[in-house]
Amino acid sequence: MICPGCGKLIGVDEERCPFCGAWRPGLYGMAPRLQRLFGRRLDLNRVIVSACIGLYVIALVLDPSAILGGGGGGVFGWLFGLLSPGGRALLLLGATGAPQFLSGWWWTLLTAIYLHGGLLHIFFNLMWIRQLGPSVTKVYGPARSFIIFSVSGAAGFLLSDAVAAFVLHQRTLAVGASGSIFGLLAALIVFGRRRGIPTLSGQLLQWAVLMFAMGFAMPHVDNMAHLGGFAGGWLSASVMRFDDEKRETPLVQVLALVLLALTAFGVVMSFVKVAAIIGAAG
Repeated sequence: MICPGCGKLIGVDEERCPFCGAWRPGLYGMAPRLQRLFGRRLDLNRVIVSACIGLYVIALVLDPSAILGGGGGGVFGWLFGLLSPGGRALLLLGATGAPQFLSGWWWTLLTAIYLHGGLLHIFFNLMWIRQLGPSVTKVYGPARSFIIFSVSGAAGFLLSDAVAAFVLHQRTLAVGASGSIFGLLAALIVFGRRRGIPTLSGQLLQWAVLMFAMGFAMPHVDNMAHLGGFAGGWLSASVMRFDDEKRETPLVQVLALVLLALTAFGVVMSFVKVAAIIGAAG
């Protein structure tokens, strides 16, 4: 196998790399499989897009009566409410908010990233993911980019839920990948600053400021999630190496897979818990 620390060819069962001293570079024989998985088969950007679309369709199927509901307030309100999943369906699939935060439903910080409140909502978020995701993956590597995406989204919803619970005293649901998108922007800004490319980092920072400002002019935008996502992306990217500096270690790849598994587990947990609450109430 190739040592992720120094790029030299070593044995899978080496306790330490004889060239750079990295401990257990083969991760007990798992490293070659992980390298093949991330190098050839697992496209995490495609996983993210597929999960968003799949859960959006499932949410519509779970509550078809709410598809044409929502919105209001003229043409723009109707457009934003078009093909909007119902609140019960979003709760079943892992939407977050102040009640979930106060109840200790930590997994909703991850699951809510993949849920969307309408056709325009998911369209614009997926457009940004397809724009930014490949660039972040090229710079940081697939596992690191997925960790940045997940940590950013979770940090965004953590701030959003905390503000809703303790400051605004709101009980509205929070969903969407926009916090993660701000995190991807922050990660590319970090790359530009560390590599001395002020044009890149300056342009991306302007985009982030403009998008954040637009959030205050548009209805139903979670600006706290944007702010928290940007901070989470900046911090997580700052502690990571770039892909051309150091190959992704097996531990980083395992962490990415764990986050993916926790998100899938969270969808199941939300469905079970909310279904039980609905059954007990009805």
